[in-house]
Amino acid sequence: QVQLVESGGGLVQAGGSLRLSCAASGRTFRSYAMGWFRQAPGKEREFVARVSWSGSSTYYADSTKGRFTISRDNAKNTVYLQMNSLKPEDTAVYYCAGSTGWSTSPIDFTSWGQGTQVTVSS
Repeated sequence: QVQLVESGGGLVQAGGSLRLSCAASGRTFRSYAMGWFRQAPGKEREFVARVSWSGSSTYYADSTKGRFTISRDNAKNTVYLQMNSLKPEDTAVYYCAGSTGWSTSPIDFTSWGQGTQVTVSS
């Protein structure tokens, strides 16, 4: 497994942008597909985006498609989530996670960070 630490969250006005980073430790980072999830108070954890181990393939939830961009830098052991045109409904704790498979379900991700809070004000 890899150890993951998210950063970059904060408070932003609607329409603004944030970039989240997830730093991974461990030599197996390159073998993991990486995903971002989010969880708002009282709601289930939901899929946001994922990227393949090479970075060549990405997939997004319908709610984030066209506004968010996931990417990774394997030389830096880091995965990113660029979030543009943020909306109040994007407010949540954002988690990065690693999986050896290709899934959007949280149960298929075996390594998780501690999360970073994103708050979008209206």
